[in-house]
Amino acid sequence: MNRPTSRRTVLTAALAVAATAGAVSSAASASAAVPAAPSGAAPTTGPAVDNHSWHGFTDWRSGSGAGTRPVAGRRPGLVIGHAEGRTDYTDPHTGTTASWEYASWTSPLHRPAVPATEVIASWNAHTPAGTWIQIELQGRYSDGTTAPWYVMGRWAAGDGDIRRTSVDDQTDGRSSVWTDTLSVDDPASGLRLAAYRLRLTLYRTPGSRLTPTVWRVGAMASDVPDRFTVPASTPGLARELIVPRYSQNIHAGQYPEYDNGGEAWCSPTSSQMIIEYWGRRPTAEDLSWVEPGLPDPQVCHAARFTYDYQYEGCGNWPFNAAYASTYEDMSAAVTRLGSLTDLETLIRAGIPAITSQSFLKEELTGAGYGTSGHLMTVIGFTEDGDVIANDPASPSDEAVRRIYRRREWENIWLRTKRYDANGKVRSGTGGVCYLYWPARPTPAQRRVLESFGLL
Repeated sequence: MNRPTSRRTVLTAALAVAATAGAVSSAASASAAVPAAPSGAAPTTGPAVDNHSWHGFTDWRSGSGAGTRPVAGRRPGLVIGHAEGRTDYTDPHTGTTASWEYASWTSPLHRPAVPATEVIASWNAHTPAGTWIQIELQGRYSDGTTAPWYVMGRWAAGDGDIRRTSVDDQTDGRSSVWTDTLSVDDPASGLRLAAYRLRLTLYRTPGSRLTPTVWRVGAMASDVPDRFTVPASTPGLARELIVPRYSQNIHAGQYPEYDNGGEAWCSPTSSQMIIEYWGRRPTAEDLSWVEPGLPDPQVCHAARFTYDYQYEGCGNWPFNAAYASTYEDMSAAVTRLGSLTDLETLIRAGIPAITSQSFLKEELTGAGYGTSGHLMTVIGFTEDGDVIANDPASPSDEAVRRIYRRREWENIWLRTKRYDANGKVRSGTGGVCYLYWPARPTPAQRRVLESFGLL
């Protein structure tokens, strides 16, 4: 299960409160009666989403660089051409102060088709030892005013130079960053993020010729309608992808420094399943730090290298996507989908998805637990349209494959409001998912990804 989401964005405006502490509800609380949804919470259409990214040679040339330069090749990227300056950075998680050279790149202003209540950035990069990157986002409000530059992540693939981290307590009184999500504080006011730009700062050890390489940076902007329930979709596909199965629960108690161990590793476990579906996996050298004899050591590896030292968990959405992109020729993004029909479109093209959802025990038949935040992988659909999922919250690898009822699944995944076991309104993710795909997808996969604005 994911760790409690108290520092993640609240999607439900004035009615929502911080997510419940504790991932799995007790048997007694899980059986509590759930109040009926208010009459004002009628089902609505799916969320409006705008995906945009910069990832080609022309894209990198379109921005404003200060010391950076684009590099061509089969996977164009952005690198340090020359150091624009030097700065000291004190790592808040180690107390160590070090000097770094840096260069930066600022994207053009992007006006999403969806004036947004939320924006989530994600990136794909290579950061060799001695380098790291910072990703910032600046929004322009619908009233013409501008938000400050918000840090959306300080990230490195490894953990030897800095501790990868989100940054808390960022707000201008109109919008705030909650771990990995920039959110308008009061969507009911009508204020929206009408445009945004991203800024990358690339850091390296002074005097070295090292450089990070950023292959992709982008964001998903959305305005998710408030809803306790969503319209039922019509089944349209029966297909199952063969995806490796890994249980997070067999890692309970292992490496507690990473969010108390495997019981909280739903996100990296799901990420590792999909990475290996695409034929990538860590090397024996990569795994040499893991205690010999532990099962599925690659899951421990994924937990360590997705861990957000500020959030104190492995469930930072963009950090998981960035981890996936550290494998050869892999691309990744965080987005939202509007229906199970969208998931069927992906599965038809051979692309599994990692979805985020919260639910009471009785809201998802066969799960056997309730959760305030959990990641699973959707790998297919049955003849009846039910969801086939690899659920990492299972007692063994063999038990990971589950079939969940279609109607229950789409509601717990797509809603933005839900009731907890005490009848209090909590937030839902509104269709958040991670998508990972090869840098050179098949023509069919390319068409599907383009249809979602991801290529």
